[in-house]
Amino acid sequence: MFKLKELLMLTEKGYSDLKKAIIACTITNLSLMLPFGVTIQIFTELLKPFMGQEISWSRMWLYFGAGILAAVLVFLANKNDYKKTYVTSYKEAEANRIRIAEHIRKLPMSFFNSKDLTELTTNMMGDCATTEHVLSHVVPQLCANGISMVIVCTMLAFFEWRLALTVFCTVPIAFLVVLGSKKIQNRLSESHIQAKLKASEQIQEYFEGIKVIKASGLEGEKFKALDNALRLMKQMAIRMEFGTGIFVTGAQIIVQAGVGLTVFTGTYLLTGGKIELIPLLMFFLIVVRIYGPILVELTLLPELLYLQMSTKRMRTLISTGIMEGDTEKKIKNYNIEFENVSFRYHEAESVEDPVIKNLTASIPAEGITALVGPSGCGKSTLSKLIARFWDVNSGTIKIGGIDIKTLDPEHLMSYMSFVFQDVVLFHDTIYNNIRIGNLNATREQIMEAARAACCDEFVNNLQDGYETMLGENGSTISGGERQRISIARALLKNAPIVLLDEATASLDPENEVLIQQAISRLIKGKTVIVIAHRLRTVVGADKIIVLDRGELVEEGTHDTLLAGKGLYEKLYRIQQESLGWSV
Repeated sequence: MFKLKELLMLTEKGYSDLKKAIIACTITNLSLMLPFGVTIQIFTELLKPFMGQEISWSRMWLYFGAGILAAVLVFLANKNDYKKTYVTSYKEAEANRIRIAEHIRKLPMSFFNSKDLTELTTNMMGDCATTEHVLSHVVPQLCANGISMVIVCTMLAFFEWRLALTVFCTVPIAFLVVLGSKKIQNRLSESHIQAKLKASEQIQEYFEGIKVIKASGLEGEKFKALDNALRLMKQMAIRMEFGTGIFVTGAQIIVQAGVGLTVFTGTYLLTGGKIELIPLLMFFLIVVRIYGPILVELTLLPELLYLQMSTKRMRTLISTGIMEGDTEKKIKNYNIEFENVSFRYHEAESVEDPVIKNLTASIPAEGITALVGPSGCGKSTLSKLIARFWDVNSGTIKIGGIDIKTLDPEHLMSYMSFVFQDVVLFHDTIYNNIRIGNLNATREQIMEAARAACCDEFVNNLQDGYETMLGENGSTISGGERQRISIARALLKNAPIVLLDEATASLDPENEVLIQQAISRLIKGKTVIVIAHRLRTVVGADKIIVLDRGELVEEGTHDTLLAGKGLYEKLYRIQQESLGWSV
């Protein structure tokens, strides 16, 4: 039983519920013997005239009443079975999905660099659904049938041990055939799962790139990658079903051979005078009745083997180390210090050079610090290290003198607001998308943040106002409008540290003015880190840090850096010259 807990990745409650489900299924199986026993008694009574005896109609009415009582007991047993088996398995699947989601939420961003989103979706939905089905339709019934068979076999052995042995001798052989093909089925299952993952990846890529696909005339079969992935998935599914079907069908044939063996053995014993007709007929009826559930379970047993592939991936995911830290430690000062910080996205040194190389710098509290430099110099990486999306490979990052590695990431994030260039909005109302910044905020606070972020201007022109449903990732509104909602969210959070990552890089002049007005309200009295390519937007910054290939090459104010005639001056001059360029 404990192995089942590990195999199915059950919680303590799920393990307890599984034991109750097995007991409930066993009771259901045994309750089905009650109407069968009544049927035997009625059958025996009806055969009396052939033996020179009279039918006792008083007994027949008694059997009729017993049959009704047996039907009621079977109904109650099945009702209890459903509650203990199906309802609890659905709750356990829900608990598993929540457990996986909570674990994913606490994983470092480095994990997502090595995992495709479709694989994580499959973990949460497909793998949990497989576990749910096995937990509700396979495991309790298999265990209960095994227990029931032992009980029934023991009872029948008291009447005629030779026939009892004949009835059940084929069952273990059949199960051994299915279980003996485990390696072959595992190989087929692995190929099928990989084909499904590949197809899911291609489907996601197809939908995400639908504009390019349409523009390039690659719809339907012309999009070869998706077409090939779907064909491969079909082939692997057929191959797996065919391979599994051979062993299952063979096992079913072996089980049903028990009917012929029972008839042959029973006839031999009857002609030899070693058994009477009534017990023999009883055994014949038992064979027909008891083999039905076993044949069904043989078809479901491969699902238990298939489940091992799903739980293997889930177990790998759950065992991935999460980012942890202190949730009680308070940050009182908001100056940020980098001390000999180095970082690479992949742990293996041979994979890539460090993105950040032995960087030492400081960001003063309650001021605006700009991070600038050529593309790929590590600006965005540095801001994400501050938020502990990743942990540095060496060195330390401190906020208010506290090493952020010692802080729980969610606790640390409570001190920060982000405004990204690529805004992420949810398929929900505008009001709820702003409310994400602070779920405990009142409606007045939410509306105040929306007005401060200049959202009123476009939201009031919408038919449903703040109750307007946004499309996926805010696809129904413009980029500038999405950006303003993002700023309203940050305003509502009112965190002491604000990180602006190219917040106005791709906006038209009108939207840029509105966004800058909103940002000026957001950053008032805060520690602000601005990432910018357009250097004219950071001219008034209190401090400018210039990066090149992950190293700090200059720092100071705009005027100081211009006078230094270094990289900053060169970049600024090039941008100023480009302003006069036209088609």
